Amino acid sequence: MSRVQIYDTTLRDGAQTEGVSFSCEDKLDILNRLDEFGVDFVEGGWPGSNPRDDEFFERAGRMDLKRTALTAFGSTRRHGVRPDEDQNLAALAACPAEWCCIFGKSWDFQVTDALRIGLEDNLELIEDSVRFLRDSGKRVMFDAEHFFDGYYANRDYALAALAAAERGGAEWLVLCDTNGGKLPREIAEAVEDVLLSTSVPLGIHCHNDSDMATACTLAAVEAGCTMVQGTVNGIGERCGNANLCTILPNLAFKEGVDIGDVDLRNLTALSKSVGEIVNMAPAPGMPYVGDRAFAHKGGMHVSALLKDPRTYEHVEPESVGNTRRVLVSDMAGRSSITEKLRELGLEISDDSSDITEMIKDMESKGYQFEGADASFELLVKRLRGDLEKRFEVSGFRIFMDERMGLEMDSEASIKVLDAEGNMEQTAADGNGPVNALDNALRKALARFFPYLNNVRLTDYKVRVLDEKSATAASVRVLMRTTDGESSWTTVGVSENVIGASLIALIDSLEYALMKQDQNTKVKQ
Repeated sequence: MSRVQIYDTTLRDGAQTEGVSFSCEDKLDILNRLDEFGVDFVEGGWPGSNPRDDEFFERAGRMDLKRTALTAFGSTRRHGVRPDEDQNLAALAACPAEWCCIFGKSWDFQVTDALRIGLEDNLELIEDSVRFLRDSGKRVMFDAEHFFDGYYANRDYALAALAAAERGGAEWLVLCDTNGGKLPREIAEAVEDVLLSTSVPLGIHCHNDSDMATACTLAAVEAGCTMVQGTVNGIGERCGNANLCTILPNLAFKEGVDIGDVDLRNLTALSKSVGEIVNMAPAPGMPYVGDRAFAHKGGMHVSALLKDPRTYEHVEPESVGNTRRVLVSDMAGRSSITEKLRELGLEISDDSSDITEMIKDMESKGYQFEGADASFELLVKRLRGDLEKRFEVSGFRIFMDERMGLEMDSEASIKVLDAEGNMEQTAADGNGPVNALDNALRKALARFFPYLNNVRLTDYKVRVLDEKSATAASVRVLMRTTDGESSWTTVGVSENVIGASLIALIDSLEYALMKQDQNTKVKQ
């Protein structure tokens, strides 16, 4: 099978995701990461459409890209305007990108009802626009918008739109499932037919409105397309674009396709870094790169997995830069506990059964250790008598005051004792009772353990465990804490949300102190 080119449109199509807004620095950062990752083309945006994209192309044009060809996006000329007078085409011609990708209509319905021009007029727009950019020194791709809808409505006209782009000098013809409504067999049939009528290589651009973008893209490649367009994490307008994080390993590992210099061992890191930049955490259940992609919970599964990972993993996690995770739960057997102890660097001993029974008992009361490794590690060390108790909360109070009928003020007072019985009593305000309690506890402990001044809460989740019990229901609290270098998660359960929060909070600070002690011993 021919080498397949990888075209990333995260910076343009991905930017149309609801809630996503790239700064120029964001776009430059992602461009640099995609270049390092090894994609062939990066579509940077639409020159002339806004000052941010103009600045991006000006700065990106000075970058020393190693593997990636910067590509500018735009449209065919406006009807009634000559190519050399069209502002959109002028901006494309003037931008520093070597490649331009312009879209045009290939569905007769879109031409007559959206553009409201003649069918032949549209073909002239396509051919003129491509030729103008070629004459301006650009290499050109043509995105045939709504191609598959157009093909099945009026095959001859859809093919005529491609022929117009070919006459103009397009080096790639990209077939777009713009509405994301086609099935893989429909995509494959159309691609096979198009290949009979053109010598220009074909690309595929799918949207995910039917949850078929990955399948349709793979079908198009199998039928003969040699370029795939998509976005990191599948972000994009409506239901998103074809997800390169799924498509690329499927092409390489399942189809044996040559995808060039792309380093799939950095795929998970790319997914997470783009997720951070757009402030949208990647879906944990995403294949290959999601946090759950190689997470194992059932005891029998883990037991088999330890004998041979192929029993429950279709590829090695390391092949895409991910890691295997063993989840501790009431479904865990001794194999799960043993593997989890090994994962956390804890001693493997003959107390696995005791740990398993304790986990099952605590989960019956509402605890969940799947995402709370810090609490699990503390539990094991307490059971084994390996954890020195550094402090104790001997009492606390929470005060709530309504201020002028506008908002509630929270204040917490707390008493703590260190291991030698020294007491510290203090109080702190907060924007809520849990925040006030967190501030007061760390303020009190800082007298004994100054290191805790570096520790802060980064995430807080509450789940009601029995909704039918209404306000008397037990709750589970998960807390994410960091010291600036690493982070950890703890869990607490109680019929009182403050009590559950305090349990998780105490675990988080005990874990921080334990971690500090371990680091100190290593340095010594």
